[in-house]
Amino acid sequence: MADIQIKRALLSVTDKTGLVDFARYLSENGVELLSTGGTAKTISDAGIDVVEVSDFTGSPEILGGRVKTLHPKIHGGILARRDRKDDQSEIAENDIRPIDLIAVNLYAFEETVRGGNDFETCVENIDIGGPALIRAAAKNHVFTTIVIDPQQYQSIMVDMDAHKGCTSPELRLNLAATAYARTAAYDAAIANWFSEQIDEPYLEFFAMGGRLQQKLRYGENPHQTAAFYTTPEFRPGVSTSDQIQGKGLSYNNLNDTDAAYELVAEFEDPACAIIKHANPCGVAVGSDLEDAFEKAVACDPVSAFGGIIALNRTLDVGTVGALGDLFVEVIVAPEADNAAMELLSNRKNLRLLLTGVLPDPTAQGRTIKQVAGGFLLQSRDNGRTTREDLKVVSKRAPTDSEIADMLFAFSVGKHVKSNTIVYARDLATVGIGAGQMSRVDAAHIAARKGEEQAGTTPCVVASDAFFPFADGLLAAVEAGGTAVIQPGGSIRDDEIIKAADDAGIAMVFTGKRHFRH
Repeated sequence: MADIQIKRALLSVTDKTGLVDFARYLSENGVELLSTGGTAKTISDAGIDVVEVSDFTGSPEILGGRVKTLHPKIHGGILARRDRKDDQSEIAENDIRPIDLIAVNLYAFEETVRGGNDFETCVENIDIGGPALIRAAAKNHVFTTIVIDPQQYQSIMVDMDAHKGCTSPELRLNLAATAYARTAAYDAAIANWFSEQIDEPYLEFFAMGGRLQQKLRYGENPHQTAAFYTTPEFRPGVSTSDQIQGKGLSYNNLNDTDAAYELVAEFEDPACAIIKHANPCGVAVGSDLEDAFEKAVACDPVSAFGGIIALNRTLDVGTVGALGDLFVEVIVAPEADNAAMELLSNRKNLRLLLTGVLPDPTAQGRTIKQVAGGFLLQSRDNGRTTREDLKVVSKRAPTDSEIADMLFAFSVGKHVKSNTIVYARDLATVGIGAGQMSRVDAAHIAARKGEEQAGTTPCVVASDAFFPFADGLLAAVEAGGTAVIQPGGSIRDDEIIKAADDAGIAMVFTGKRHFRH
């Protein structure tokens, strides 16, 4: 590939950021400008010469603007290969002139959907001509420069200055790769929206796309590369947050912060969740945030060191003061008051993220897990358990306070890696056993963690899935469990219930499990 002189450019953009400066630069460098509709008006109003596409093609815009650039004089000018005599002969015979640079943004489909607009409005914001122009120019990148984002204008002007009005082959190849990724992400957003409209989440083909938020220093480990992409789906959290202070976020920071914020959003009263390696090491609901934090950190202060703290209320001075000298990687909350931010500013390395709003734990959505040669797609676990869902299966019914603690513990267990046992008392975790191959081991680990602090006796017990044998239940009883919440559904349920009755404890079934792998 060689440098290509930019003699003619087509500009048709929805985002007018930097448009006038870019158009003026091109015009001053002898580039003929073609444009459409509002883009042409913006350029013309700035006193820059521009030719309407309809005048260039000799065909008017039709169908309310749906057809503007879909014309042989446009696509022929873009796709013609300059080193092919047959192509050059053919465009000459059809009075088609080459187009060397195309600047196009797509209709704001993703933003239109996110804004909750009706079906017809969303459909009208599906761009047809834009993707066609982008794909054509990217395909012919050997001769054509494709621009899809105002942020690219500066690099193009620098490249043209360095190459005497030409663009370099390296730049064009880079722009083409970005262009195809953009149209793929755009089409994925449209396809997924249509699947929602027909209530069929698992079509024969599935596509997904995202936009680069930032490149990360490394992945889970230093020898891995990583980057953070955002998707069109609006879900408050790390992707929508403002980082108020602190150094850049790592792959693990982002993963753990997301886990923490999803957990704390489960609760309506003031709550705090402390996460380490995507698992909670302490969760509590309190009279206020400071109370919730103190109860959460008391569950496992050793593991809380270097953890992520998520809050579901505005961060205040009292909560910041309660941190003491605890080293914290990230604090994420909807808001923070000025006094709290001032006090935190002394901790230069601590990242403070403010999201403005909590995610809805009941909202629908999908999660993806990659496997060799493919991926697993499922609806997100938005299941919630209420008092009305509980089925008392033991002779002893739980007390009101036990029910409150069980519902709290079961909500926490939903966010702990399976197999999971959670011990709780007074709306705070007192022991958590996470990610064990055996539910008995999870029960023992949770008890051991609890004994390191205030102990687990008495407590309620939450299991993310049923007890396959009585041994797991008995381990929980030994740890001080007085009431157990579990999904039920084992072929040995009768045996488990008898063990609960023999121990004199209460047990309820939810009919819903929360595996998390």
